[in-house]
Amino acid sequence: MTCGEDGRDADFWPPIKRTKVMRNVVAGNWKSNKLLNDARAWMDGMSGWLATNGGVDVMVAMPAPYLAACAPGAPKGLHVLAQNVSAEGFGAHTGEYTAEMLKSSGVAGAIVGHSERRARFGDSDAVVAAKVDALLAADLTAVFCCGETLQERESGRAEDVVLQQLQAGVLRIPVDQIGNVIVAYEPVWAIGTGVTATSEQAQDMHACIRGWLTEAFGTEVAESIPVLYGGSCKPSNAAELFSQQDINGGLIGGASLKPEDFQGVIEGHPALNR
Repeated sequence: MTCGEDGRDADFWPPIKRTKVMRNVVAGNWKSNKLLNDARAWMDGMSGWLATNGGVDVMVAMPAPYLAACAPGAPKGLHVLAQNVSAEGFGAHTGEYTAEMLKSSGVAGAIVGHSERRARFGDSDAVVAAKVDALLAADLTAVFCCGETLQERESGRAEDVVLQQLQAGVLRIPVDQIGNVIVAYEPVWAIGTGVTATSEQAQDMHACIRGWLTEAFGTEVAESIPVLYGGSCKPSNAAELFSQQDINGGLIGGASLKPEDFQGVIEGHPALNR
């Protein structure tokens, strides 16, 4: 392996750079799954497929212990993400890892505001916003998650909750940095609950998010920001979801664990060039 000055593979797939036309993203999130050898085998299973398929930006968020081992050697066409990042900088923060640490490991960005982090680990809107700031300051991509619970949806507060999360975490981002942000809508009520969100329900919320982005940043910028669906997406329903006007891709959980399933999801994207 040939390494650059920062210790990364000199041929490492370059950091994500948003453009006004690049809006198609499918990102896997392994959560707390796989061992290191499994992660390497997964990348091997994706390598040949990635070499013959384009048009969609493919990412995977791995557990933290595997990032430095896997990111520099990731196959071309695959961006490796972290599942979290510290809201703090260097210092006495045991167990935390900073955005600069991620960058030095060859990581392209991180997920922030995931519903599991918000609900189980107390990541408030303020903490999520600080994590976004940390990633952008390091010139990394922030995959910003937002979404409502079943109780919030049934009480008619779904849009208010999602827009409040966006306002707290995204609104104050300078226009020259917003290109490093990806928004992922997570209908928390449709994840592991047995309740399924229809493609129409997903599109309605994505259209709401797109409208908010337009008001906040203008039409041209809003149209360049990928808005991903983070509900239950699998090979059998990916094409229907990805065909919706304001759904630019997905943040995929369980269906990203096997290369063949993940490929099946990506193959449902209309922008894929085979």
